Amino acid sequence: MGVKHITKNILVTGGCGFIGSHIVDMLVKKGFYVTVIDDLSAKTDLRYLNKYLEEGKADFHQISVQNYDDILSLDSNYDCIFHLAAQPDVKLSVSEPRLDFETNVIGTFNILEYMRVKDIKDLIFASSVGTVYGEPEVHPTPENYPLKPISNYGAAKAAAEMYCSSYTSLYNFNITSLRLGNIFGPRSTHGVIYDFYHKLQRNSKELEILGDGTQTKSYLYIDDTVNAFDITLKNLQEGFNVFNVSSEETTTVIEIAEELTKILDLSDVNFTFTGGKRGWKGDVTYSSADISKLQALGWEVKNPFSVGISKYVEWLKQL
Repeated sequence: MGVKHITKNILVTGGCGFIGSHIVDMLVKKGFYVTVIDDLSAKTDLRYLNKYLEEGKADFHQISVQNYDDILSLDSNYDCIFHLAAQPDVKLSVSEPRLDFETNVIGTFNILEYMRVKDIKDLIFASSVGTVYGEPEVHPTPENYPLKPISNYGAAKAAAEMYCSSYTSLYNFNITSLRLGNIFGPRSTHGVIYDFYHKLQRNSKELEILGDGTQTKSYLYIDDTVNAFDITLKNLQEGFNVFNVSSEETTTVIEIAEELTKILDLSDVNFTFTGGKRGWKGDVTYSSADISKLQALGWEVKNPFSVGISKYVEWLKQL
């Protein structure tokens, strides 16, 4: 496989969000000029982008990936697109399946069409490691395992990947799909750690846990995630390629609760459970990913879960 060399301008969709804003930081630091599009629908704003706008290192367009005409109004001088704009909530994909489909499938399709019309060839796509495989029988799960999602969110990410594959074949695109694990860290305002932290702020004596607490997943700190995007950009391969981006550690929900109460120096917290194997409909009960393919490019996890959660809690305390 040949390796592509990216030069100057990069478009980031969803660049005001949790992961997207960290990606923008990394790209600007490396000297790229970054254009961000974001519809600011997910309680996001320009707080992490403003300094780059003022310094002339980035520009911003309030655009939804659902609106193809707005996307088409953008320039065509991008060397690569980082596509992170998404409806990120598995639970919401159950109650609002059309919203999830229109954002995650049609939104991705619109970006691919924009690339086809404007002759942009390179894309790095943020997919999902825990949801596209569903309930796999092989652990850790490799990238070539069949996709059998059990949530609408997982189905949408898998469908988006299939379009990435066909567009790569038909129009000579180079697309890398990064199947992300449960990413956490500063700037994240949802997820189990965030929820537990705020529940304990309200009541330090009791913590409600969704499901039975045995749900087991891998959690990856944001800095390691950004490094995965960085390494992917440096090694952008021809054709359609998929990488799991996750930690080899697996952690149960109960272990997260215990780690958090320890960091917060809380004792005698009563854990209560809503019961059942899943925290919500479509919740995957066990997820662990084979990350050897990305490790072969030189990527490594530098923040074990215990280190990452401590850093995240420090950030949460400052909010």
